[in-house]
Formats: sequence, C-alpha cells, structure tokens
Amino acid sequence: MTLIPMKRILYAFLFSIIALSLYAQDSKLANEYYRSGEYEQAASLYKKIWIKTKYNDFYFNRYIESLLALEEYAACEKEIKTQLKKNPSDVHLFVLYGNVLERQVKTKEAEAQYKRAIRELPKDYNKITNLANAFSRLTKYDLALQTYQKGEALLDKQGEYAYQIAEIYKRLGDNPKMIHHYLLSIRNNPNQLASMKNFFSRSLTPDDYPELKTKLYENIQQYPDDVNYPELLEWIFVQEKDYNKALRQAKALDRRLDENGSRVFNIAVIASNDKDYDTAIDAYDYIVKNKGVNSSYFLEARQELLSNKKKKVLNDSNHSREDLIGLKEEYNNYLNQIGRNKSSAYIVAELANLEAYQLNDLDGAITNLERMLKYPGVNKYVKANGKISLADFYLMKSEIWEATLLYSQVDKEFKEDFLGEKARHRNAMLSYYNGDFQWAQKQFDVLKASTSKLISNDAIDISVFIMDNLGLDTTDRAVSLYAQAELLTLQNRYDEAFSKLDSLQEMFPEHTLIDDIYYAKAKIYKKQKDFDQAISMYQQIIEKHPEEIRCDNAIYELAGIYENDLGQADKASELYEKLFIDYSQSVYAIEARKKYRVLRGDNLN
Repeated sequence: MTLIPMKRILYAFLFSIIALSLYAQDSKLANEYYRSGEYEQAASLYKKIWIKTKYNDFYFNRYIESLLALEEYAACEKEIKTQLKKNPSDVHLFVLYGNVLERQVKTKEAEAQYKRAIRELPKDYNKITNLANAFSRLTKYDLALQTYQKGEALLDKQGEYAYQIAEIYKRLGDNPKMIHHYLLSIRNNPNQLASMKNFFSRSLTPDDYPELKTKLYENIQQYPDDVNYPELLEWIFVQEKDYNKALRQAKALDRRLDENGSRVFNIAVIASNDKDYDTAIDAYDYIVKNKGVNSSYFLEARQELLSNKKKKVLNDSNHSREDLIGLKEEYNNYLNQIGRNKSSAYIVAELANLEAYQLNDLDGAITNLERMLKYPGVNKYVKANGKISLADFYLMKSEIWEATLLYSQVDKEFKEDFLGEKARHRNAMLSYYNGDFQWAQKQFDVLKASTSKLISNDAIDISVFIMDNLGLDTTDRAVSLYAQAELLTLQNRYDEAFSKLDSLQEMFPEHTLIDDIYYAKAKIYKKQKDFDQAISMYQQIIEKHPEEIRCDNAIYELAGIYENDLGQADKASELYEKLFIDYSQSVYAIEARKKYRVLRGDNLN
C-alpha cells in the first residue's frame, strides 16, 4: 500500500526535474532570440515561460521589452493593466507602463505613472530596491534617488540605502555626493571598509582627496566613537605619501584600541621603503618605548630603528664623520643592551659594514664579523651574508686567499640559491682583479643567466668589456691596469686609483679603454660625493663616445645622480627617455622606461 504514494512522489519529483530542464531550454532559446533581434519569437517564448513560472518578473519584463521592440504598444498596455488589476501593489509595473507611454511620446502621462510608482511605494525593503533598480535600468537616476530617499523615510532607517545612492551619484559624476554617501554606508556596514579602500584607490584621483578628507573630518567630529573614519583617513595620508600624518592617525588608533603596534609598524615599513626615514624612526621608536619587550614587534622595531637611523645618515650627502661615529655608538649601545648572540647577528653585520665602508675601519669590521660567525645558532642566511661581507673586507685588505676561501664556502653551501650566485660573482670579480681574465670571463658567461637582474646585468657588462678590450690586443697590460684601478677603488684607495687610471691613459692614449677610464673616475667621484666631477666624466662618455659599451651605463648612472642625489627629476627623466629610445637594446632600457614613467607620474599598478 505504501508503494503507491512513494511512486507518486517519485513521479512528481521527476516531472519537476523535466519541467525545470524544459524551462531552462526555453529560457536559453528566448534569450538567443532577444539578443539576435528576433523579438516576435522572443516575446512568444517569454510569455510562455512567464505563465509557467507563475509570473516571474524577469520574464514579464523581457516579454514587455520584446513587444516594445516590435512597437506593439497596445498589447503592452493591455498586459500591464491586466497585471496591475491582479497586483496593484506591484509598483514596478507603473514604471513599465510609464516606459510604454514614453515610447509613444506621451511624456506627461508617462511622468504621471513614474510619480504614481513612488507615491504608492510600500514599506517593503525588496520592493523599494526593485523600484529603484527599475528606474536605474531606464537611466532615470533622479527618480531612483527619490525612490531610495522615500524608502529610507518609510523604513525609518536613515542611510539604509547609502551605498546604492552613492552608486547613482557615481554614475552621475557627482563625486562630492558620492563620497558623502559611501562614507555613510561605511557607518551602516563597517565590513565594507576594506572594499571601500579598494574602490577609492581605483576610482578617485588625487584631486578628489581634499573632498574625501573634508568629509572624513566632518564624520570624525560627528561620530567620534567610529574608528573606521580615522582608519580611512590614515589610509588617505598613505596614498598621498604624507607618512607623518598617517603615523599620527596610526598612533592614535593604536592607543585607542590598545593594539600591539602592528599598524604603526606597517606605516614605518612603508615610510622607510619610500625613504621617509624620519617618520620611520619615529614609528619604530614609538613601538620600542610604548610596547615593551613582550611585544612581538619589539625586537624587530629596535633593529629597524637602528637600520633607519643608518639609512638617514648615509642618505644625507652632507653627513659628517661625527654623524658616523655617533651611529656606531648607537649600534654598540644596542648590542651591549641586547647582547651579542644569534638574535643580534644581523645588527653586528650592519655595524661591520658601517665600520668598513663608512669609517674605513677594516680591522674593526673583520673582528666583529669573525666573532659573529662563531655565535651558536646563527641563521644560515645571515651567516652566509656575513661570510661574503667578511670576504669583501679581506679583499679590500688584499688578503686574496682568505677572500676566495670564504666565497667558495658560500658557493658550495648555496649552490642553487641566490647567495651561491652572489658568491660566484664575487669570486669571478676577484679573478678579474687578479688579471685571470679567461677564467673570469667563463664565470661571467655562466652568471649571465643569474636569477638576479643585478648580477646578470653586471656579468653581461664585464664579459662584453673583457671581450671588447682583449680581442684587439696581443697583451692584456691595459686591461690589467684598469682592473687594478677598480680594485683600488673597492679598497677606498682613491688617490692610487686615480694615479693608475691617469698612467693608463698616458700609456695607451688611443686605446678603446678611454671611455672606461672616464667611467671608473666618475664612480670614484660619485663615492666621494663630488657630483660635479662625476657628471663631467659621464658627459664626456655620452658626448665623445656614444657608440662605446659604457655609454648606456653612463646615461643610466648620470640619470641616477640627477634623480637621487641632486633632486633634478626633469633632467633625470630626459636621460631615462634617451636611454630607452636611443639604446633600446641596453640591459638598462626596461628599468629606464619604468623610472621615466614613475617620474612622469604614471600609475604602474
């Protein structure tokens, strides 16, 4: 007896599945007719589906639109009036009716139907939304706005449709009102903050930011308990690269929400990457002083505080030796407080670099690194970088064997890693300085495929340099003298390097190395912060040796001086443009194009 009802249920289920499949096929076919302009067939199918699906609004709307395309206005009016009798509260039908009248140029009658739709709008969230959408589809945005505004009054929820209203003002191009309502929507739905940041970054220009900030300040005063507005203000300051003001907001939010310093740390990282070292130092110092040793950011903040102080000093072309000595004292004070161990190994390595490259204290640098390498448990990457630096310092002291031994250790341990390539490159340079050009060139040829663009470009440069200058001579005397001058430069023995280069120029006045001599002298002048002389050397190459292999290097380096050291963006931009246009095959061409676009103000995201 129970099988009969079960069969009936099964049959009903199967019938519903078949019916849905048929509806889907009919719907797909109707849509194809509609898209291809076969409105008579489309209208017939849409009406059929509309009736079978118990009067689905979508299919009815499409049915009416198909009839309108056929200019069958009487049929449209008849169908709409019939539906209005059955569903007088379905206000979107008045919009359809108004559209039919408007197509017949019955403007006043159409306006009456649109106003009736809004007048008879019920207190129903979905019907309010549907009516506004119906107006929006007809691009009647003013009527859509009236619908949302009346809907908020009916529901007694101010700002309920703030996001939708903002979208309409966006379409109308009214940015002030758009911004106002987007901010109001954040108050009603705080989860929108992240998506709103993405929207503002895509849709607003810097010219819109003053209006956005004005509205934010108004909202902050009106709603002092809402943290989303100051957080968005912090975000705007970051977009404007006004990191000091962004930090002010971040600190206030950190204190107010009793956070762990994460947002302050993020501002510090962004500021540091953009070379705003004062703000970065302020941010890291805030964490160190206010979060204490139990904070997960404390140790890193202390280390970055030192690193940014170092960057600030070294980035100032007018820094004094006293500045450097004071910086060294800060490093030592930090290490005395925190201890010299695996956790501070990175800082010891930084101190060693400061001693070697800035204070010319190679013995002190070597001592610090040798001790650091003996600390138990040091991170293998920190240790490997320490070995490479130590090898560099030995090379600067002309202790060649010690240097090559350390480079080879890192090469062996990190064979497939960037550090291995870095060590191999250093070893190849060492052979080059020693005059073993054939072996060095083989290594550089391999390093051309390096994953590091810096190593790859340098390997290409030196390989071409060796080939270009040794291929014409029966002796390597001139190239050997040049390599020795480069080693003297590395060792900060600038007077001896200049003397070597001058002797080379006197001994081989017609040699193809002339542009390279200018280039080597320019690098020394740049290290000495004598930018006028460096510029003079680079210009000699560009003007007198435009076909030589150093010319593209000279243009790139000269542009870098104007951009980074002299703050003359216009001159830098001209040189970058010259490089990627006149020397499009240069390894620097792509980077020059990027820098040119940045200086021009292009958005590269």
